[in-house]
Amino acid sequence: MIGATAGGCSVARNHAAFAQMEDGEATGSIAARAHAGPTDTDLAFARTAASDVLTRGSKDASQPWENPSTGARGSVTPLAQAYTAEGRTCRDFLASYVNEKSESWLQGAACKARGGQWEIRSLKPLRS
Repeated sequence: MIGATAGGCSVARNHAAFAQMEDGEATGSIAARAHAGPTDTDLAFARTAASDVLTRGSKDASQPWENPSTGARGSVTPLAQAYTAEGRTCRDFLASYVNEKSESWLQGAACKARGGQWEIRSLKPLRS
């Protein structure tokens, strides 16, 4: 019996072995699963919510959004005060993105068009 317990596989409790892998990193022949980001339709719903919350102009307001076809959802929250860029009134915002078990953040900027509507100038993953 001693030979059976002393031999065979050992289990190392090396915490580095359990460290989170970077996107695209592979172990052996099994590739890491790519993080699924927002679809174009998810982004369209987030953009609409951003335009809506900026149009209302309320301080400290958030606007929820949901894409019923993908199940993705989140909210958009304006940041700080409006500023002028290229002669237009602009504002930055954060948008949350939740789909199944993943959650992430998007950062964006919008500026008022000549007709008074907000146009989303950028919407991309938030870099930490």
